[in-house]
Amino acid sequence: MRIAMWSGPRNLSTAMMYSFGARQDFAVMDEPFYAAYLRASGADHPMRYEILEAHEADPEQVGKNCGFGGAPHLYMKHMPHHMLAGFPMGWAADCVNIHLIRHPARVIASYAAKREEPSLEDIGFRQQLEVYKKIGGLIIDSTDIRADPEGMLRKLCHVIKLPFDSNMLKWPAGPRKDDGVWAAHWYGAVHKSTGFAGAEGELPDVSGASAEVLQQALPFYEQLLDNKM
Repeated sequence: MRIAMWSGPRNLSTAMMYSFGARQDFAVMDEPFYAAYLRASGADHPMRYEILEAHEADPEQVGKNCGFGGAPHLYMKHMPHHMLAGFPMGWAADCVNIHLIRHPARVIASYAAKREEPSLEDIGFRQQLEVYKKIGGLIIDSTDIRADPEGMLRKLCHVIKLPFDSNMLKWPAGPRKDDGVWAAHWYGAVHKSTGFAGAEGELPDVSGASAEVLQQALPFYEQLLDNKM
């Protein structure tokens, strides 16, 4: 089985990768198109130089790499906004495609704490809806997972016909060999974790320029939310 988990940034995506990576039957890939996206877009992201030096930046080669299985399964963490026009998508046709969503107010607040006020393009809701409409798949909400990790992971495994493994609920603290080099900037909180955090509280207040981004993102998020598992 090859799982392609599609998610915007700051959305429980690394914790989900660690969850599947805690199984003995899964290999994982961390945002394999990130370097290709940076090279093609020219985007000025934290650690841009290090990412381009350390990771494959040819989208065609990355697509070929995504076409291989794992040992015996493969879990791939993907960001929809990394998939620029012309990037290969054929490899996703026989994947189990899952789309992980989170309320944009939470995404924006978390993103701004690590970089700066994001644009709509940075947080990927428009692109995530486009990918979902193109390839289909399941939609799951990170809020539901944090509220009931075991129940939601059992449900997800049942739907995709994968035996549930209780190892998915815990992992050792610290970095992983499969982390992208960008982990040094983005993964501080998850490296301190040993499992999923508890249920989320009230939505954060989003003001200033970010409030406009929130209003732009909400229609895309709500369309995805209407189709969640």
